[in-house]
Parts: sequence; C-alpha cells; structure tokens
Amino acid sequence: RENSSENILSSVNRLLLHEGRLMLAESTRFLDVYLFLFDDFLLITKIKRNKKKYGGSDTSLIPVCPSLTAELQSFIREGGFCTVLDQPIPLDRLILKNVEPV
Repeated sequence: RENSSENILSSVNRLLLHEGRLMLAESTRFLDVYLFLFDDFLLITKIKRNKKKYGGSDTSLIPVCPSLTAELQSFIREGGFCTVLDQPIPLDRLILKNVEPV
C-alpha cells in the first residue's frame, strides 16, 4: 500500500544489516532485484532503469544518500531506481536454504 510504504523505513530503531543485488528466479524468467536486509525484515525491490537521462551529461550532480553502497549510488546516478516488489518479509517467518547454482 502506498500509505504504509512511505513509513516502512522510518523507524529509528531499525538497522540495515546488508544490501545488494540478486537475480531472482521466477517460473519463466529471471528478475534483477536489490535486497535490503534489516534487523527485523527483508525487503525485495525490483531494479528499474530510467530511459530518460537527467538534465545534462553530468550525472554526478544528482544527490544520492551517502549511506548507500557505491554500487547503488552509481545505479541511481545512471537514472535507475528501485520499487518495492512485495510486502516485506519478517525475519521470524523467513526460511533460508542452500541450493545448488543453476
């Protein structure tokens, strides 16, 4: 929901533990996603690339949050953005399994 998505990251007690890109295997295709692992939930976002360039050729002037990884900062400067793919997954409901590479 749009209303709750604005407040999802606003908790001052929430800690970002890890973030990074991943290829998510769906039934018929692979999806380029960016994960945010917080101390209480996992947030999966879909990576989107903006086809329009910002302003001029100097994209280094686009403001980016300094706490983001260099990879995500670079992606944003190139016109990319992330949209929430689904509801956050609470860590107490998350099950991790090792799988063989495809």
